[in-house]
Amino acid sequence: MLPIVDKPLIQYAVEEAIAAGATKLVFVTGSSKRAIEDHFDSDPELERALTASGKTDLLNSIKDIVPDGVSCVYIRQGEPLGLGHAVLCARSAIGDEPFFVHLADDLIAGAPGCLTQMAGEYQNHGCSVVAVEEVPHESTSSYGIVAVESTANGDRVTKIVEKPRPENAPSNLAVVGRYLLAPDIFDKLESTGRGAGGEIQLTDAIADLLKEADVYAYSFSGDRYDCGSKLGYLEATVAYGLAHREIGSAFREILIQTLKDQVPDPR
Repeated sequence: MLPIVDKPLIQYAVEEAIAAGATKLVFVTGSSKRAIEDHFDSDPELERALTASGKTDLLNSIKDIVPDGVSCVYIRQGEPLGLGHAVLCARSAIGDEPFFVHLADDLIAGAPGCLTQMAGEYQNHGCSVVAVEEVPHESTSSYGIVAVESTANGDRVTKIVEKPRPENAPSNLAVVGRYLLAPDIFDKLESTGRGAGGEIQLTDAIADLLKEADVYAYSFSGDRYDCGSKLGYLEATVAYGLAHREIGSAFREILIQTLKDQVPDPR
């Protein structure tokens, strides 16, 4: 729910998913995340107040948070047992269909959105797709890392390892918060034991899936901001603030003036 300018991260995630064709949004949350449900719920009292005061723009902004034809499902993850466990919790809501996994902390600015790009990649070969990005070798222990081989269909994943030490990493190609997975992954998650950090790792289940199905790595077009870190969050706020159609120009002037005030005049 951390805001980037005027919307929480989860709202950016929803908009990206809807733009990619998603019509059912499944939120897997902890017991303390009621604010997410409240954010996407309707508020007739607030809508009446905005209507009465003639605040049409604000009214439209809250009414269009989830468009008609898109449903929301909320599932509680009883214990924080990792991303793989969170995905498994959603099995009954997803059924036997391919699905996106979107981690909202990874904010990706791109046109079209990253998930839309990945949906196009899935159409090329009908196999699971993971979004990847090169990271510094010294940072591999913070990511799932893949090795790939180039094929006519794209970069096929040959190996995936959860948070390897730099000296053990198969590459510096990191999986970042977007996946498009075939439903076969659920059976793998059912049999995946606890891995790194004592959690059920989605990476481990994908490694099992590789033994019998292809998975492709997709290098997306766009800028990723790791909003799970303080610096990444600030970077995203500045980038989105500068691009904002209402306040971008004024914000730019504020930044310029702030930098001038901070840097001594060389004369």
